[in-house]
Amino acid sequence: MEQQERINEQLEKLAEKYKNSGQDLSSYLDGLLYQRYLTYWDYIHLDTLLSLQVPRTHFPDEEIFIMYHQITELYFKLILHEFKQVVDHNARDVDFMIEKVNRINSYYKALISSFTIMINGMQKEQFLQFRMALLPSSGFQSAQYRMIELYATPMEHLVHISDRDKLPDEASIEALYEHIYWKKGATDRKTGEKTLTLKQFEYRYTPRLIRITKQVEGKTLFHKFQNLAEADKKNPVLLDALKKLDQNANVNWPLVHMGSAHRYLGRKGKAIEATGGTNWKEYLPPGFQKVSFFPDIYSEKELNDWGKQWVDDIFGAK
Repeated sequence: MEQQERINEQLEKLAEKYKNSGQDLSSYLDGLLYQRYLTYWDYIHLDTLLSLQVPRTHFPDEEIFIMYHQITELYFKLILHEFKQVVDHNARDVDFMIEKVNRINSYYKALISSFTIMINGMQKEQFLQFRMALLPSSGFQSAQYRMIELYATPMEHLVHISDRDKLPDEASIEALYEHIYWKKGATDRKTGEKTLTLKQFEYRYTPRLIRITKQVEGKTLFHKFQNLAEADKKNPVLLDALKKLDQNANVNWPLVHMGSAHRYLGRKGKAIEATGGTNWKEYLPPGFQKVSFFPDIYSEKELNDWGKQWVDDIFGAK
């Protein structure tokens, strides 16, 4: 009897839910009756997912290269999923922010620890050959990674360090975007000419990145932190989580790429160019970029030494 009462209550709730849909509850129950059982492979579109690896050469390790980058982009999507919730959350809730930042850090931790697949998981000889079939594409062209930066912090924090003191305080988003740090990594320093990789990326994504920046203006994670109560801004758990996020995104993630680049592109006397023509020796080191999402939570010395200790520990002081 108790179970029947529960079923009746659920039916009443369903009838209320669907009363304005133009169909009665009986029609929806018929649909449920005729619907096929859900399977795991259908739910995650497994066959489609496994068909998305299409190598351009016959080298077996190229498939590893493709799958790892696809996995990376899925992790970026998870990170963006958390950032979007922070941006859309209107309450000044420190516990909510800690939860979301910790989730983001867990995704970065998985990404960073998995990068040994790229460092040790491919034969160098194979990589140096199949990479030539990938020109001029480059991981530099990951739009999701740029979106993560825009959700995390205002555009002025992403301006290249050499230009930060040259732009007026009231510079427009469009003006700031022209001086964003990562463009320097795909621009010839002698001629000022943009690489094809950068030109392609800008043509495809600049309008979208500008639009996102305007949509999240005043609502990035940086701003959400700034708008917390003063006591909450001193919360040691939150500060630790934000610092870990900064280090993961702007120090540790670039450094594992440095490790991979040194293994596959480093040669005595001269470095091999990346597939997109990016200057990885100047673009990847975090100590050169000094990009921080939350510069206000560090001392001046910490910012001046940004990334230096990690570089020294991994590659040795230069």
